[in-house]
Amino acid sequence: MPGLPGSSPDPVPGPPVCSAKGCRADAVWVLAWNNPKIHVPERRKTWLACDEHREHLSQFLGVRGFLKDVVTLAEWDGPTGPAEPES
Repeated sequence: MPGLPGSSPDPVPGPPVCSAKGCRADAVWVLAWNNPKIHVPERRKTWLACDEHREHLSQFLGVRGFLKDVVTLAEWDGPTGPAEPES
């Protein structure tokens, strides 16, 4: 749906940007979430956030019980979460 965070069907070339409506700032955070009413527990959807919008987007997801994890973009390693350090 247009206008919803993370709703762009095609990735935009360039650095990842914040998912907050109207924000074009570089993303710094990954908010991993799922809706337990429609997603299996292992499924993780993501929104990206800049420093300014991290708390707002986290609260939006958290109050609904959707937020599962918040990590920096540098730490994010896909839907399974951060990568384990190599020995």
